[in-house]
Amino acid sequence: MKIHFIAIGGSAMHNLALALADKGYEVTGSDDVIFEPSKSRLANMGLLPVEFGWFPEKIHQELDAVILGMHAKADNPELLRAQQMEVPIYSYPEFLYEQSKNKTRVVIGGSHGKTTITAMILHVLHYCDIDTDYMVGAQLEGFDRMVHLTETNDFVVLEGDEYLSSALDPRPKFHLYQPNIALLSGIAWDHINVFPTFGGYVEQFRIFVDQIVKGGSITYNAEDETLKQLVESSENTIRKFPYTTPHYSVEDGTTLLDTLEGEMPIEVFGRHNLNNLAGAKWICQQMGVDEADFYEAIASFKGASKRMEKIAELGSMVVYKDFAHSPSKVRATTLAVREQYPDRKLLACLELHTYSSLNAEFLKEYHGTLNAADEAVVFYSPDAVKIKGLEEVTAEQILQAFDKPGLKVFTDPMAFQGFLSQTPMHNTALLLMSSGNYGGLDFDALPLESSQNF
Repeated sequence: MKIHFIAIGGSAMHNLALALADKGYEVTGSDDVIFEPSKSRLANMGLLPVEFGWFPEKIHQELDAVILGMHAKADNPELLRAQQMEVPIYSYPEFLYEQSKNKTRVVIGGSHGKTTITAMILHVLHYCDIDTDYMVGAQLEGFDRMVHLTETNDFVVLEGDEYLSSALDPRPKFHLYQPNIALLSGIAWDHINVFPTFGGYVEQFRIFVDQIVKGGSITYNAEDETLKQLVESSENTIRKFPYTTPHYSVEDGTTLLDTLEGEMPIEVFGRHNLNNLAGAKWICQQMGVDEADFYEAIASFKGASKRMEKIAELGSMVVYKDFAHSPSKVRATTLAVREQYPDRKLLACLELHTYSSLNAEFLKEYHGTLNAADEAVVFYSPDAVKIKGLEEVTAEQILQAFDKPGLKVFTDPMAFQGFLSQTPMHNTALLLMSSGNYGGLDFDALPLESSQNF
């Protein structure tokens, strides 16, 4: 097959391009800018465009498909040419479905935890030498790529995102997969630029459940009341498997999971991650992994990239970086570090970076999310607010919304870096939560090793 990617440089898009090239497809692509690591990875496979920009002449009748990335707009010259020539156009999730429609599709969805759960499942399958197709939203240890597609594997594991599919297709991505086996981890309002009301957001998950193939299954977090009600009220003829957080304890900074064989130490920690683990176990069992093998495999799982990632440990100071940005993720991540290090000072630093988090009306959803921290910081960039076309957010609004005594608010990355460098870090757990980079802050440049404060 001959495939052309419009916006090939995206994280998901370039991984799909690499996977299809590995499959023997003839792959080309365009983009107006490509950053690392996508740039080098495409270059190594001979897929990096010779020059950046949009070139309608790359679209021709011999193409079997054009795959349209989210970065591309509706007036993209290559897209317009493809429409004119009636070349088949697919969004990323549409093409994934085309590649997997004859397989058993396992789709992991939810407002939080889906990347971690998908990563847990893939880790266990890899440990047990069970080969599967997959698409996951983060780079995983032991895996070369985020997408793997074959003609032979029976299963495909897909992380199911509720965000829009493409500039031409406003449907949430996970509506396109039609799962045989599905999991939902929870529902917490997000993406308010697309789903301005909580009710409208919840409706997307109802549609997802109703689209599960008849005779299939839904595994769901029964501790989420909104999700529990939604699944249990569904009239779709599917099997329903609820799960809850398993019993565990924390001793001397180690999380011990209760199993039938006794207490087992695991690498991940936090109640939300133990809840994720319970969901992953149910899915793995449906894919043929028995309970004992699951526990043996999961003991060595260290987490997905940018999810509770330990970036430094020096003496009595430990530093974690996490992708957490939505209210539910911020609360869960902060509580997890608090529980893991009860005898250390917890300094939690959150960047408000997404459209939702920088919306003045949505800010109230963050009330109390940092309360588990001894000291808390919120960083945001006024420029990011302007770029997103939002009303100005003030420090006073943030202080009022979070309602956290002693909360510090920064808008200057250098001032924030100065604060971290000057704050005593003895016996401290430092938690950095952001889906951005704190206005250009270089984490590697933080004087963690040299600072006398540590």
